[in-house]
Amino acid sequence: MLNPMPFLFCKKLLLLKFTSLIILCSLAPLHAQTAQDTIPQVLVYKKVDTLSLTLRVFKPAGFETGKKYPAIVFFFGGGWIGGNIGQFQKQAVYLASRGMVAILADYRVQSRHHTTPFEAVADGKSAIRYVRAHAGELGIDPDRIVAAGGSAGGHVAAATDLTKLDEPSENAAISARPNALVLFNPVFNNGPGEYGYDRIGARYTEISPYHNIRKGAAPTLIMLGTKDKLVSVATAGAYKAKLTEAGTRGELILYPEQPHGFFNRGEWFIKTLRDTDVFLKSLGYIKGDPTL
Repeated sequence: MLNPMPFLFCKKLLLLKFTSLIILCSLAPLHAQTAQDTIPQVLVYKKVDTLSLTLRVFKPAGFETGKKYPAIVFFFGGGWIGGNIGQFQKQAVYLASRGMVAILADYRVQSRHHTTPFEAVADGKSAIRYVRAHAGELGIDPDRIVAAGGSAGGHVAAATDLTKLDEPSENAAISARPNALVLFNPVFNNGPGEYGYDRIGARYTEISPYHNIRKGAAPTLIMLGTKDKLVSVATAGAYKAKLTEAGTRGELILYPEQPHGFFNRGEWFIKTLRDTDVFLKSLGYIKGDPTL
């Protein structure tokens, strides 16, 4: 008598392959749509000598001309030394799917442009000013622009709101200040004993967000791991307290046992993006529950 087990195994294997094929076919249109949606519009927002600094713009599916969408501008991290404009692309694509115009901004860094944190901040302010100045063309509500970033990019984002390092050649009548901030472990205190002081020195008060908090500061979400060695929980707590004292909404979310840069990976990528979603919804910038 033949052993039926090999036949049963083959039958199950064929069924598994057939089921997998159905699943892959059903997902194909979704992946095709996602690939199409992740091709950004590239714009030059600033020229410095022969250098062109760009924005990558992701628009919502079903984007309607004439409608005003909230926007978020992301600044990558890298200690003002390096970094990649694509760092926050996944976050940008997600927030575009939630109805925002999501933008990745390039800016000058030491390794590529031989610059200092001061030029990085000036570029950040130029990017926000450009987005507001071209809001009509981009389909953006000029009164709902968020600046976001991680680490040094979080510093640049916060500094666009709180510092006055504007390019003299730009139209100061167009505000370079965002309407809200989303900060992923930002290095926002650059005073003595804090991150970046060794490079910024005595001029730290010009670009240190912590030392420039004032009335009218933008509502701010801060996300920080409790094991961050560059930004202490105490520093973040003091920053939030200063925001409160200035009459500004400041939210600090702590993620247990997480180091610097935790938001880039795994479950923490999801959790921080969900927390970002909830914060933006509370401001009225997006609607509904998070979709991830």
